[in-house]
Amino acid sequence: MTTETQQTAQARQPAASRLESFIDAMIDMRQTGQVFGEHGIGKTATFFSHLARAHPDTTLVYVPAANLTPDDLLVNAPVRDPRTGELVLRQLVMGRLRPGRPFVLLVDDSLQAGDTIQSQLMQVACNWTLGEHDLRALGCVGVFLTDNESLSETSARRGDLALLDRMVTIRITANDTSWRRHLAAKYRPWDLRPVFSLWTSLSPALRELLSPRTLDHVLANAREGFPLRWGLPLVDGERLRLAEPGPDGRPGQDRTAEILDRIAASVGVANPATVADPVRQVVRAALRNRWTVLLQGPPGCGKTELVRETLRAGLGRDALYFSLPVTNVEDLCAPVPSPDGTLDNLLAAPFTGPEPKAIVWDEYNRPKDRAAFAKLMEVTQEWSLAGQRIENLRAQIAVQNPPYHLGRKLLVSRNNIAQATRFTASLLVEPEDIPANEWLLARYGRDAETVLEWWKHDIDDEGRAWITKRTLERLVKLHRKGLPLEMATVYLGDGEYAPVPLTALVDRFRGRPVTGLRELARDVDAWEDRLRRAAAHSGEGGDDSDVVHQILANAELSQLKRHRAVVGRLVALLPAKLRATYLVGASERQQRYWTEVFTDLRGS
Repeated sequence: MTTETQQTAQARQPAASRLESFIDAMIDMRQTGQVFGEHGIGKTATFFSHLARAHPDTTLVYVPAANLTPDDLLVNAPVRDPRTGELVLRQLVMGRLRPGRPFVLLVDDSLQAGDTIQSQLMQVACNWTLGEHDLRALGCVGVFLTDNESLSETSARRGDLALLDRMVTIRITANDTSWRRHLAAKYRPWDLRPVFSLWTSLSPALRELLSPRTLDHVLANAREGFPLRWGLPLVDGERLRLAEPGPDGRPGQDRTAEILDRIAASVGVANPATVADPVRQVVRAALRNRWTVLLQGPPGCGKTELVRETLRAGLGRDALYFSLPVTNVEDLCAPVPSPDGTLDNLLAAPFTGPEPKAIVWDEYNRPKDRAAFAKLMEVTQEWSLAGQRIENLRAQIAVQNPPYHLGRKLLVSRNNIAQATRFTASLLVEPEDIPANEWLLARYGRDAETVLEWWKHDIDDEGRAWITKRTLERLVKLHRKGLPLEMATVYLGDGEYAPVPLTALVDRFRGRPVTGLRELARDVDAWEDRLRRAAAHSGEGGDDSDVVHQILANAELSQLKRHRAVVGRLVALLPAKLRATYLVGASERQQRYWTEVFTDLRGS
């Protein structure tokens, strides 16, 4: 290669970032490197990408310290002495520290580890040893610790000068990693320079909130046509707001909508307020794009069942399902001694094999214990378990309840911003986002129709919040057994049940005259006459027009299809402004139905 060709090749290569240069220097010097920086700026990603490009003969051994348990790195185990054949106690080191080639050890979030792990990590950082094992002899050429100094995300600070004096420390910002280059490549053919300029123009406080990782998630949702706010994390159940802190430290003006709209305009897409059938749409996007998604919604609205049904349809097989309150560490993996004298981890059988997989983490914010949640966090953050990639894992969906519901505190745990930003999309799910009504109708027929009409027409919004879809199913079951319906509602203690009157539902079951789609169909001629009189009296219709419109608007798609001819006759006599509302906010299947109805009207 000529000198000119070499210079041209070097000119094409992007300049190394400050963190990349630091990594190279520490490897050359065989010094332990300590990296401090805010969450979500690309610290860990830089190690993966840079070592693969600049040190292709070196393996990166990634150890997420926050997810470690004491037996993961080192364990004392009985082994048979090859000389005497007797059992002796030996220290077994984790198998990944013997990759058989030069390796760099990256201990991520080391300050989030427990006390026992901290002691092991400090031995590694100071001496490059672990127990009786010398990491240099195993092939280690570099040791790095990466952390965020925020006390809200760490469990300790290093203050021992004997430890601090053994490391080379760098403190970086988002400008010291190559995240812009990686996002530009990821989102081609979009020109992200206007987005980067917008980000740079924000204050330091807003740039910290809208970290490069969060900006990545915002752009991912924009590319799918989703609301851009879905890319903002849920911290302790609340959507992150892009707001400047005021003089008193409290959030100031909320600039979320303005900033997200400007990002959408910069890449030439819309920023919709919502999309039809959001849960199914985001789960399908997760399967397409290998996303981790968080769904938060009130209990009993059908979130989990809809997620599992959608994943089953997309995968052609059931998703892996774990309920956190009853999930132990041993349900995920367990360390065991291996024949070569190292400590290996056996993965639970569902995580193995080449079949396509998706995982549902139910009751995500109700973990049984810290150790189990630590292992879970490795899967959601790194798509690995005990350092082993989970083969053909296509999507992960976490489902949880909010901290408060109906004014009552739920027994859920808190999260921090670093954990919250691991989800590509975070949705606040409302009961109306879950098509559980159709499932009830298909399973329970006319009894479900009666209960749903009571739920839609006879109780107020607060009552509907108390009567979840799970409660509706219990009401049908108790009615069929002839038991008091009150027992189906939530029991609050001391003989008190959910404050929802059930008299109207009892009357409906007993045959009290009511008006629903079924009743309209029985007397369609009379209702046509009523609608004609209302139209003749006023171009905006009358009370009868409102009654019919409300019934059609609240009816489920299966009911509308069952009475298609009746719907067509009645809709033709409604004011145009009422007909137009049937397409607003409707799902794709509902829009198709109403489009066909309106097309038939024009043809008749």
